[in-house]
Amino acid sequence: MTVVAVISDTHMPRGGRRLPDAFVERIEAADLLVHAGDFMTVEVLRELEQIGPPLLGVHGNVDSAELRRLLPGERVVAVEQARIALIHDAGPSAGRLERMRRRFGDIADAVVFGHSHLPLHESADDGFQIFNPGSPTERRRAPAHTMGVARVEGSTIEFELIRST
Repeated sequence: MTVVAVISDTHMPRGGRRLPDAFVERIEAADLLVHAGDFMTVEVLRELEQIGPPLLGVHGNVDSAELRRLLPGERVVAVEQARIALIHDAGPSAGRLERMRRRFGDIADAVVFGHSHLPLHESADDGFQIFNPGSPTERRRAPAHTMGVARVEGSTIEFELIRST
């Protein structure tokens, strides 16, 4: 089994924002870290890379020009026999699952996205999933700071939302 830490919308450094210690521990214990955009600066990317597992990400709408040159706007990550698409903004909530399935269903088993800061996990009848881990640092309208963990075994992906305590 491969454990993937899933984050988005870190929006650092702004104010005194930092990842909660419990989230850093989860990331350290993971085999891979994926980030669905809105790091803000290359320095934040480098700081997250120092936590430990390999980091794969996409840029978001508030990321610097330098970060946009380093990271794609979307990508597909292979984990064991599963494929996870990463994109920052998956568009309006109405019809999102079906829209993402039409866009990525032939090349991915799931889509991880961010932008709204609102955690979400939905599955289609055929098993295709979309997952938004929320934000570990800027919850906005969400009740808590959150991140996700994906456990991948073969071609099966199980997402779990982790709330900060």
